[in-house]
Formats: sequence, C-alpha cells, structure tokens
Amino acid sequence: MLKQLLVTIVVLVLAVAGYVFLVPGARENLARVGITLPGGETSQQSGGQTAGAPQGRGAGGQGGQGAPGGQRGGGARTITVATKPVTSSIINNKLSAIGDGSALHSVTVTSQSGGTLNELLVSPGDVVKAGDIIGHLDSQAEQIAFDKASLAAKNAEDALKRSTELQKSNSVSAAALTTAQLANDQAALDFRNAKLALDRRSIVAPIGGTVGLMQVTPGNYLSSNAAVTTIEDDSQLLVTFWVPERFAPLIKPGMAIEASATALPGQTFTGSVNAIDNRVDPASRTLQVQALIPNDQKLMRAGMSFAVTLDFPGEQFASVDPLAIQWSAAGPYVWKLAEGKVGKGMVQIVQRNSDGILVTGDVKEGEEVVTEGVLQLSDGSAVRVLGQGGGQQGQGNGQQGQGQGQGAQGQGQTQGNTHKGGGQQPAATQQ
Repeated sequence: MLKQLLVTIVVLVLAVAGYVFLVPGARENLARVGITLPGGETSQQSGGQTAGAPQGRGAGGQGGQGAPGGQRGGGARTITVATKPVTSSIINNKLSAIGDGSALHSVTVTSQSGGTLNELLVSPGDVVKAGDIIGHLDSQAEQIAFDKASLAAKNAEDALKRSTELQKSNSVSAAALTTAQLANDQAALDFRNAKLALDRRSIVAPIGGTVGLMQVTPGNYLSSNAAVTTIEDDSQLLVTFWVPERFAPLIKPGMAIEASATALPGQTFTGSVNAIDNRVDPASRTLQVQALIPNDQKLMRAGMSFAVTLDFPGEQFASVDPLAIQWSAAGPYVWKLAEGKVGKGMVQIVQRNSDGILVTGDVKEGEEVVTEGVLQLSDGSAVRVLGQGGGQQGQGNGQQGQGQGQGAQGQGQTQGNTHKGGGQQPAATQQ
C-alpha cells in the first residue's frame, strides 16, 4: 500500500514538473489555485508588492528588467527564434544519364577473295587513309590471267584498226568489220574482269582511321570475307544514352551536352545531340539519343562509359532553408514571421537541393521563416529574433514597475504618518 502511494506521488510530481516546463504560464495557473512552487515567482509576485510593504518596494520594480530575452514582467511569454529570408531559385531541371561511346565510323576489314595472306603492310595503331593497301594475298594466278587478258585486248584492238582501214578501200566487208568490233569489246571486258580479280588480291582500307589489332598473320589461308582487322575513325565519338520519356519533347538536335569518362577523372568534354530515335521504347519507357563529342586529342576511345548531363530551362520557385520545413498531418509547412508574431504557411515541396528546398504555396520571396526554435511555436506566438535588440522593451516595463513601487513607497509613508498623527491626538486630549 505504501509503495503504491509513493509511486502515485512520484507520478504526480513528474506530471507537475512536465506541465511547468512545457506549458507557458504554468506557474501563474498553479498560483491561482493556491499551489506555489519553489525556484521562481509568479507574474503576480514579480509585478510588485502591495502598497505599504516595507520601503514600498515590490518585486515589480526589479522584474521590469524582464524575463530573459526582453519578456514583459507579467505578460505573455516571448519565444526566441532564428529566422532566414525566403529566396528564389531556378529548379534544377537537369538530366543525367550513362552512355557508351563508339567511333564515328567503324569498319571491319575483310578479304574480298580467298587465298594465302602474303604480307601485312600496317600495324595496330597506324593511321591510314581510305584506299590505302594494308595487305596482299597470293596473286600469281590472277596476275597471269591479267597478263593474258591484256594481250588479248591489245590484239583485238589492233585487228579492229586493220579492219577499219580495209573497210575504207572496200577490201573488208561490213560483216567482217562488225565481227572485229565485237571481238575487241569482248577482249576489253575480259581485261577488266582480270584486273578486278587481281585487285581483289590486295586488302584495302575502306575508310580512314586508326588500325586495330590484327586478326590474322601472314601465311594464313583466308577464306572470302574473312576478318583481317578493324579501322575506326575516332576523330569524333558518338555517345549513345537513354533518357526518360518525359524528356522526349524537350530534347532537340544540336542541344549542348557535357560528358565525363570514368577512365578520365576530372576531365569534362562538351558536345551536342546528334541524333534522336523516332520512337520511345515501350518496355523501358525511354528514348535513345546519340551525342557527338570532338576527340581531337585522341583521349577518348570507343567503348568507354560516359556520364552525360543535359541542362534544360528551369522555372523560378521560392527557396527556403531546409531547417524551416516542418511536417503535420496536412503536409509540410513553415513558420512565417510578421510583426513579431508567427503564422503557419502550408507549402508543397518541388525539389530538394543541398542549399535549400524549392517550394510552392503560402510563402513568398523576402518573407522571414523560422529555422530554429520551431518546437515551441503555435499560430500567433510572440517571438523575438535571435541577435536583434529585444531587451529594451522589458527594461522600459521595469522602469514603469519601479515607478509604481516608488509610488507605493510614498503611499506607505503617507499612511504611516497619518497613523502616527492619529496616535498623538488622544494623548493631547488627556493632558
């Protein structure tokens, strides 16, 4: 029984302590019901003693110096807060994506006919021009066929010339001249065919660029269309990346981009959008985009991964300090300061940045919002901004209280003198 009684007393003491600590004006409320707590004075006690107190002084003359932060001696509690102005900022309408780099032109060099590879005239890393010969196949048979076709073509041409001269003197019939003409044309075609076969024994670079690794070595037999090496024109790099479909109407050819390669930290490359796909991928809801980046210094290579960034025009929004945002069941809000009091302004968060939060709603640029001391606030709370002179008002009230105390002192002295005079008058009568 005694234990339960002690527990009950402890709970009541803790409840009263919490009430006094958390509720402004708690001591005054308890004093009204006859409960006086040690360690502090109520506003009535601090407002000055009654007239006729010793020396006519009350606590009110001293209490005019105010509660900390310039509170009134017996008025409502003033809360000290810190504020920051609302600024404006542009929404970070920036797109970041990961892309893969590829050469502007890339070709796999192949053998146009089968045969033994006699020699290679280039090495990996060499820069070649379009039409340069990079290797030869065994071409003895083709060379012989070419020589035969060349002789046959020359004989047919000579025969046609003789027939033409004889036709002028009517020594050759028109039919014989036509036959000579056909034989010459056939020999010319055979010559061209033999030359083509001989030319195909040479492996030629179809484009200009940098030679890659060789897939074959001299002495190997190559079948028709066998891969020999690759040539890539990396004077410019194509970076292919995917963007969400909501950016599809915003991306246009020629837009500037910035790209950074994982293999080249600290370096940023600029380029422009080169091509945009004509449809959005229905599975991923993304749009494929290609950007072209100059590679004059040959620092970038095909196959590298790039972080691509595109900037889009953004809208202006109000920006508040992250500490100003508070939450309630109705959503986010801020405490706005006006004429020494605070009020709640409901907002909607648009974007979070490291230096501020962009919002819309009941807040405007230039307004002051509370960033510190928000836990004690309610609508209409009187506040003092930290760092501003708020003690002047309390001192003025203190002087007023001191004046009242002095008035009470004078009144007490007057009453004392009156009483003293009244005490002497009967003595004179007795005499």
